[in-house]
Amino acid sequence: MKITLDWLREHLDGDYGVGDVVATLNRIGHEVEGVENPAEKLAGFRVARVLTAEKHPQADKLQVLTVDTGDGGAPLTVVCGAPNARAGLVGVLGLPGAVVPANGMELKVAAVRGVESNGMMCSTRELELGDDHDGIIELPADAPVGTAFADYHQVNDPVIDISITPNRQDCMGVRGIARDLAAAGLGTLKPLAVPIIAGEGAPATEIRTDDGDGCPAFYGRTISGVTNGSAPEWMRRRLEAIGQRSISALVDISNYVMFDLGRPSHIYDRAKLSGTLVARRANDGESVTALNGKDYTLASGMTVIADDAQVHDIAGIMGGEHSGCSETTTDVLLEIAYFTPERIALTGQALGLSSDARGRFERGVDPAFLDDATAIVTGHILAICGGTPSAVTRAGTPPVAARHIDYDPIRAETLGGVAIPAERQRAILEALGFAVMEQGAQWQIAVPSWRRDMDGPADVVEEVTRIHGFDAIPSTPLPRTDGVARPTATAEQLLERRLRRAAAAAGFHEAVTWSFISEREAAPFGGGAWSLANPISEDLKVMRPSLLPGLLAATARNQNRGADSVRLFEIGRRYGRDAERPTLALLMAGDKAPRDWQTGKAAPFGAFDAKAAALALLDAAGAPADRLQVMEAVAEGAIWHPGQSATLRLGPKTVLAEFGALHPALTKHFDVDGPVMAVQIFMDAIPAKRASGPARSAFTPPALQSVRRDFAFLAPESLAAADLVRAIRGADKAAIISARLFDRFAGAGVPDGQISLAVEVELQPQDKSFTDAELKAIADKVVGAAAKLGVVLRG
Repeated sequence: MKITLDWLREHLDGDYGVGDVVATLNRIGHEVEGVENPAEKLAGFRVARVLTAEKHPQADKLQVLTVDTGDGGAPLTVVCGAPNARAGLVGVLGLPGAVVPANGMELKVAAVRGVESNGMMCSTRELELGDDHDGIIELPADAPVGTAFADYHQVNDPVIDISITPNRQDCMGVRGIARDLAAAGLGTLKPLAVPIIAGEGAPATEIRTDDGDGCPAFYGRTISGVTNGSAPEWMRRRLEAIGQRSISALVDISNYVMFDLGRPSHIYDRAKLSGTLVARRANDGESVTALNGKDYTLASGMTVIADDAQVHDIAGIMGGEHSGCSETTTDVLLEIAYFTPERIALTGQALGLSSDARGRFERGVDPAFLDDATAIVTGHILAICGGTPSAVTRAGTPPVAARHIDYDPIRAETLGGVAIPAERQRAILEALGFAVMEQGAQWQIAVPSWRRDMDGPADVVEEVTRIHGFDAIPSTPLPRTDGVARPTATAEQLLERRLRRAAAAAGFHEAVTWSFISEREAAPFGGGAWSLANPISEDLKVMRPSLLPGLLAATARNQNRGADSVRLFEIGRRYGRDAERPTLALLMAGDKAPRDWQTGKAAPFGAFDAKAAALALLDAAGAPADRLQVMEAVAEGAIWHPGQSATLRLGPKTVLAEFGALHPALTKHFDVDGPVMAVQIFMDAIPAKRASGPARSAFTPPALQSVRRDFAFLAPESLAAADLVRAIRGADKAAIISARLFDRFAGAGVPDGQISLAVEVELQPQDKSFTDAELKAIADKVVGAAAKLGVVLRG
């Protein structure tokens, strides 16, 4: 929302400058995003008169001008190529040092074909005042020579850009901003001048509303005999200052009232209408060409303004091109309507169409302002375009209902944290347009019709405290018990912290991706259980069923920017149909190690790198990593590469993690190059630590040295080595403290269909050293445990 200081003074009387306005707006909750003074771009440009114009001695298309700058000094020589440059012309001269707004060029004294030029006579395009570049600016002959052009053109008016929060629909016009500033003590709000225009006879075009839900009230009148020329200079200047292009008097009047009072309207060329103008529901498949030149196909849930022949207006959003006003328009129909905010929002989102009118209607305009708005717009039309108005037709009833809030002034202190005298609170509320009625200690506050956002006492406290000043709220420390503060992190938070540190220490970079993904990204993972009906983008529509889509998209972006090795992890939630579950996802792509002099080529990541990372992270999380079973992947063939992926389980059913190579079709779907290794750790499946003290006694170093024995077995090719190691570890739990595979061999000396697996077993004596008989007994238990898996000791 942009306003100018001069425009603000139309509504706010007082002695204040732009700095006062900016400081007050920020203080009362209206963030100022920027301030720009158009006059600053025109510094160094002044009104000047051409005294003589002679042909350039070395260029047929150039002239040498002598220019009076009005400073009493000698005329300046300026080389100019404009065809309309001539003696006696009053124009705009850019002096040396001035910067041309259109291209940022700094003007300097320079020789042009051998003749020194002391500046430049400017066109409207060069000063960004229009598109004309056929000649230099021609000002009236009586324009004061020597005057700064910014002052002559009356553009020395700062433009203030304000961020209006969605709940403050009343501040979508200059008057609403002025009201808040007046309540904050910066000036006095001027009364709004509303002309009384009775009109003559019924409107020449009948209007009605057939959509009471979408358009509860539709007011209008016809005005005949108008002249649609240019808007007055003051109106064009204000609209152009806030970035609006001046089009014609009628269009400019409608836009001006919208930005001035926050009240959109629409003006139809009555000659282009056929029969009755009706607010109704659109028919499925109807289309309209809007004022932006684009065609829109409508649906039955949308409100439109149509006559007997066609749709003319996407109600509350944008008018139609067919019935727009032009320079030949002489008879018009003025529309002032109230449209339901929810209907406007849904229609605009469905069509992907935004406009200044939509931004106001979907927030909610003042439903009690229809008559006054009709009179104000009509007054501007009559004053600028002339014409004869009809009486006003009022179709439907605006949703104006009296609203009251019961309020206790002490709530400002108990809820807002600042003690504000009751009389001060009353003055603030009345300045904002509220009516206060005392009922003992309680107040009954009547809410003005333009404050759709007011709902209860908390909203009243907010209004009072923001105008009084949030900076007046004293800083109060939170209560704290004596002694050492107790830890506040939950077990889940501590687990996330340990995993995050472990992943970062292992060389992975943390990524934070969107919790919402596109339907295309969710499809390979079985789609999402939850989708947004009204997403801000189709790329952010589905709640992610896995963290891998976000990491794969991030990997693709990194590879597209030349990354040779990608190591990413993320801790977040995946969203299933029954619950959201905490998960750690880890991804490795590209080179594990760069090429070197030993190998001559880079080493890629493999499935065992993913397994090692999964086990290390599970160990950091406190899971019994040494007792986990390696079993087939849950979604093998869809997400995971068959034969190169698996799960880590605590028992046959509890899946703690899945790891391995992602399916090539999945990586291709996300445009990721090369094999990609990934890990998903399901944090909610990791068993929690016991809450009743330590699970085991403190570690005591053994008194006796451990003993290691190696066993070589012949095992079926299909046997997982981890199963053999687990069986050996359980052969004698009292004596065997560890077992690990250290060799796997297939080839000469090993029968077909079998492999040789070598396992190192570590034994720990307790009270005394093992005897030979005890060692043989343990070895027999190891061989016996292996035999149960179809494994024999290798001879």
